[in-house]
Amino acid sequence: MLDATLLNLLACPETKQSLRVASQVLVDAVNAAIERGELVNRASRKVERPVETLLIREDNEIAYPVWDDIPTLLIDEGIYIGRFVNQLSKSDRSS
Repeated sequence: MLDATLLNLLACPETKQSLRVASQVLVDAVNAAIERGELVNRASRKVERPVETLLIREDNEIAYPVWDDIPTLLIDEGIYIGRFVNQLSKSDRSS
């Protein structure tokens, strides 16, 4: 788990927006897409390793993976998560 002090210091490398830790539901949805071979990062490379967690940008469009307790804050490693956020909010509304 990321230290709260460290999290407060981190920002998106592209926009400088603050980051927050993703919900476990979102992490599970992203990991399911990785397992199916459907997820690519911003560099259009397939993400092959499940994430421990994600750090989400304020605008909910991009998340940065955390592996081995280390945030990967590289623009090319960012993952577009808008579709996951939209799917999860739709399922929340239908429940």
